[in-house]
Amino acid sequence: MPASDGIDFRISSRDAQMRLDAVVALQLPDVSRSYAAALVRDGHIKVDQVARKPSYKVKTGERITGILPEPEPAGVLPEPIPIDLIHEDDHLIVLNKPAGLIVHPAAGHSSGTLVNALLHHCPDLDGIGGKRRPGIVHRLDKDTTGIMLVAKTDRAHQALSAQFKKRHIQKTYLALVQGSPKAPEGAIDLAIGRHPTDRKKMSTTSRQAREALTIWRIEERFEGCNLLEVDLKTGRTHQIRVHCKAMGHPIVGDPVYGIRSQRQFTSKKKQALYQLLATARRQMLHAHQLTFTHPVSNELLSFTAPVAEDMEALLGSLRKLFPSQ
Repeated sequence: MPASDGIDFRISSRDAQMRLDAVVALQLPDVSRSYAAALVRDGHIKVDQVARKPSYKVKTGERITGILPEPEPAGVLPEPIPIDLIHEDDHLIVLNKPAGLIVHPAAGHSSGTLVNALLHHCPDLDGIGGKRRPGIVHRLDKDTTGIMLVAKTDRAHQALSAQFKKRHIQKTYLALVQGSPKAPEGAIDLAIGRHPTDRKKMSTTSRQAREALTIWRIEERFEGCNLLEVDLKTGRTHQIRVHCKAMGHPIVGDPVYGIRSQRQFTSKKKQALYQLLATARRQMLHAHQLTFTHPVSNELLSFTAPVAEDMEALLGSLRKLFPSQ
């Protein structure tokens, strides 16, 4: 069968005893566990040239090889959903994703996604990069806002996906976190994997965790919360949200990893702060800047996305509450 890409790697001792589909999903950019399992079941990926089940527990030294099938038409209907374009050329799109917009269709969300919007804006995108994720080379959580990069051609998709996999793309975020870190900057080097009991969450205590590195510095100080500039060195699911929680400063408004304090404040200013932070209806996390190499011209490009209105309004209120900070 014709192929758009291949896979060839050996199992390290760290990954031994993991499920085959889980290992494959970790190796391929923007490939879900379910799609990896389908590739294994259909015989596209083998272990030492032998077809295995998705549940097969891999062993140290085994060689995983395979040919990935050509992308199929997306099978997703175009929808006239507005897109906040930052840049567009013949090969790629840079956009500013709003809060509440799911990136690609999934169970229970077959419409109203960014992919539906992209197919309406760019009909030729159909089939680029995968059946249900045309053009998508990375993603943001539903309620995380900010800059996203989309490929418009197979050539661009393969080149940009490779840059993400090799960590050549610089991703900078802004995160409003609870509390005040003792140092002005730092790094969080904690591996991340699925939560041991809640499969919808990620955790730094997972047995099958993957390396994850987050660099942060304080961008703006307030009493009881701080705005951080965050540089992602890896791209694990929920990485910033999990790492901020792990260092004791969860992102304001995060419904999964945040903390809703019930303490009583004696200070009117502290009480006003608590009431203000409680108005956040989503995680105050914004993908602010993206720097990458153009897949055709090889030009180094850098784009920024303005902070969403709700986050900017909250920051404005904090600046009024703490004018001297």
